[in-house]
Amino acid sequence: MTAPAVSTPSALTGTPRPRLWAVTGALAAIGSIVSVFLSMSLSPEYIRGSVITSEAINAGLMDKRPLLIAFHIATLASGLLVVIFAAGLHRRLHATTGPQSIAPLVAFAGLLLVAAAQVLGSGLDTEFLFGVDDTAINLPGDIGFYSHWIATIPWLWAGGGLAALAVGVASRAGAAPRWIGVTGFALGGLTLLLALSPLQYMAALPGSLWLLVTALGFALGDRRASRIR
Repeated sequence: MTAPAVSTPSALTGTPRPRLWAVTGALAAIGSIVSVFLSMSLSPEYIRGSVITSEAINAGLMDKRPLLIAFHIATLASGLLVVIFAAGLHRRLHATTGPQSIAPLVAFAGLLLVAAAQVLGSGLDTEFLFGVDDTAINLPGDIGFYSHWIATIPWLWAGGGLAALAVGVASRAGAAPRWIGVTGFALGGLTLLLALSPLQYMAALPGSLWLLVTALGFALGDRRASRIR
């Protein structure tokens, strides 16, 4: 992911950089964090020595339908907002690194993987939101599968780790502030290592944190730069 430095259009024209894409990234990160904690609250409580049955999961979800709706909204909104941030990030990095660097495209593609996981993670919500306790729609064993689905798929942040490392590489060409690059290498490396390990679901937290910090860094940093100019 070589990143030869070129002059940025903003630097040459003096025009302020748009920041809305960066703000959407911060909102996407918050949505992802909310999604993670809501999916945890929707999961049945594990008690050592006990057996978690489909009936217990079904009863728990019936009592938590408002949380299920909130989970659906947060997860899907996060996935859609990540796409907007990915497009803005690609434009921002590409303007500095130039066409020879693959870092902007890697960052874009990595975040698209995150968005896909978010959208797929919310894909069964309608089926079970209206079909909980209805055996004519869902078999008893289906609810157990759904419980695992919402507590795993939206947590898949391997692509986010890859995107963070790409931002770190691009920062070496001046495409991002140095501290954003260091953050990308640190949190991106941690996210990717967790994703590659059997603890892959834990990657969602450092991945979401990286997205939040990076998005705020671009949004607030560009705002300050435009004021100085």
